[in-house]
Amino acid sequence: MNEPNIQELEKIASQVRRDIVRMVHAVNSGHPGGSLGCTDFFTAMYFHVMNLKKPFDPDGIGEDLFFLSNGHISPVWYSILARSGYFDVAELATFRKLDSRLQGHPATEEGLPGIRVASGSLGQGLSVAVGAAQTKKLNNEDNTVYVLMGDGELNEGQVWEAAMYAAHHKVDNIIATVDYNRQQIDGPIEEVMSLMDLKAKWEAFGWTVIESHGNDISEVIKTIEHAKTLTGKGKPVINLMRTEMGYGVDFMVGTHKWHGVAPNDEQLADALSQLEETLGDY
Repeated sequence: MNEPNIQELEKIASQVRRDIVRMVHAVNSGHPGGSLGCTDFFTAMYFHVMNLKKPFDPDGIGEDLFFLSNGHISPVWYSILARSGYFDVAELATFRKLDSRLQGHPATEEGLPGIRVASGSLGQGLSVAVGAAQTKKLNNEDNTVYVLMGDGELNEGQVWEAAMYAAHHKVDNIIATVDYNRQQIDGPIEEVMSLMDLKAKWEAFGWTVIESHGNDISEVIKTIEHAKTLTGKGKPVINLMRTEMGYGVDFMVGTHKWHGVAPNDEQLADALSQLEETLGDY
């Protein structure tokens, strides 16, 4: 893997954050908090880490695969897909509008490049990713499958069924990441339903666990590169990634109140004043 240009990646992340707040503001709908918190992760993955084919290959043979389980943070994914060349950046202006390919949760019926499965029904993404990873193993493909989940999503029982299955079947070509921002739509995780000792829990389910901070692009890259060295050893790998919801916009940081609320005109102007336009707004 080539040495990353962190400064260039940070410029991309700044533009993506501008896209996020503009997209949700334009339709007064969407989920900016988690999208902003995961921007550095997505930037690192799509612009440096993953081995991806372009144009988009629906079959995904011979390339890494990415699945977004917490599909409500679609604004960051759409921006990243557009900015990395999967479709025209101008299409971001159609976010959540009638007949748009950019629905509130990622969907497949309109064939948006980069989207392999519909997501956002929380708890399902790990199952899909494990199945895809097992398929690649059966086909002797030397690629990695990645999936991102929310921490509140771990309240869903299906996550733990998939975790047991992956460990039992030694699906060791998957790297799952939890956006561990400690917030969900109804409030802080510890108040809604504590996840207790999450590291110990995943270890008990038979996974190799690493911990990281997700609002530092350099650390994201180093973490995933380390995680890749742990694949192929008989155990699935999970990255517990600490982030701050709303990262990059000071009045959105660290609170569940921006989980699914769009900024008004004044708040948008404030947010954009904090985010450098580096690639040109759509």
